[in-house]
Amino acid sequence: MPIKITLNKAVLISTLPLLFASQTAYSAGFALIENSAAGMGKAFAGAAAAAEDASTVWFNPAGMDYLGKSLDGKSQITQAGHIVSAKTKYTDKGSTAPAALNAQLGGRDENKRITSFIPNLYYVKPVNEKLHFGLGINGPFGSKTDYDKDWYGRYQSTLTDLLSININPALSWKASDKLSLGAGVSAQYVKLTSLSAAIDSAGFCRSAAIQTGNSDLFSGCNAVYPNAAQPETDSYNELTGDSIAFGYNLGLLYQPTDKTRLGLSYRSKVKHDVDGEVKFDLDPGLTAVSLNGVPQLQDRDVKASVELPDSLSFSVAHKVNDKLELLGDITWTGWSSFQELKVTEVDGVTEVSTTPEEWEDVYRISVGANYKYNEKLTLRTGIAYDEEPIPSAELRTPRIPGNDRTWVSFGAGYKWSKNLDLDFGYSHLFLKETAIDNPGENGYAVRGTYKSSVDILSAQLNYKF
Repeated sequence: MPIKITLNKAVLISTLPLLFASQTAYSAGFALIENSAAGMGKAFAGAAAAAEDASTVWFNPAGMDYLGKSLDGKSQITQAGHIVSAKTKYTDKGSTAPAALNAQLGGRDENKRITSFIPNLYYVKPVNEKLHFGLGINGPFGSKTDYDKDWYGRYQSTLTDLLSININPALSWKASDKLSLGAGVSAQYVKLTSLSAAIDSAGFCRSAAIQTGNSDLFSGCNAVYPNAAQPETDSYNELTGDSIAFGYNLGLLYQPTDKTRLGLSYRSKVKHDVDGEVKFDLDPGLTAVSLNGVPQLQDRDVKASVELPDSLSFSVAHKVNDKLELLGDITWTGWSSFQELKVTEVDGVTEVSTTPEEWEDVYRISVGANYKYNEKLTLRTGIAYDEEPIPSAELRTPRIPGNDRTWVSFGAGYKWSKNLDLDFGYSHLFLKETAIDNPGENGYAVRGTYKSSVDILSAQLNYKF
């Protein structure tokens, strides 16, 4: 049969593979790189070597030792916030309903701007001349996509709302005059506030009839739903869930000369086992049609597992003279860990499903500069090229319509007083036109193109006490 659906399970499986999805608005995959306003101003070039404020706890914990030289034995707290505005226009190029329905897919294109706020908090305290303690609190993964309920791709996605909170205590140790080492652990909380999609009530009803071979039921479905794949008769499902998992990070900072610093930083994989619940909001017509003993869509508990990637960064910071510092960074992210997503449905009988993702490892390359205009004002700029791990248009989903992007960034740092510094950063992300040709788990294909751009505005306060 062209349509093959195992009723409740089919709808669950079509949504769960996107559990940790997010829009391509920020960094590759569904990672968030917005963890410092000073870093934003130079496209995060030299992030593992800069060590210019307490955010080094996240980028390279070994940098706390270098930062300590400017703290004069004091502690520092860094509070940053980032406003991210992502504009996305989807143009349909022939999305379709399953062939067996013999129906024209109803819907329209999508044109939206989504604005999000991302906060960070960091703290560094000297323990003694060789040892520093730091604490970072941020959100390394997460985003939001929100489509209208009558767009073409609604059977794959309507709303995704995902956030994460990462608490990262760390230590740095001065091994020698030139070498510093750092290490930390992370407690990472992931919350899926909403993951929803539409259900074609007519298609589901007719598929049940086909699967059971019940001609009377098929006639009843046609009577209630003369037209399939139409938004006005859709039902909906929504999945929520959360998880706590743990990881670690390591760092090294080497200063071969007074003018040059080399930084190396590693973050481990983090495996999340998510406990969740799926709920259904059914169209009245679907509940009115008897499915002759075949279970209708029912609320239930679910579980899913995903391994978030490790990353390795190498950075350099070099002072050309008293005013100019050049910066560079190359970061590898191991998205090949996301090859598949295993899903377990728990409703008295446990069934396991595996969905292929086949993501690839990617690189992010950035270069930038700090220019000390005077004793109070530092100007910054940078550019970056950020690869997307999704290997093809067929594996791209409406929840992750990502593509390679180019960053252009500007920023400034201002020394307000002896103990207070302010940082500002702005980045514009240029994304290539993105094709999607996803056949859909249940035959509701999404075929079209995305045109996207992103603007990020960041501000940060560094207070020494």
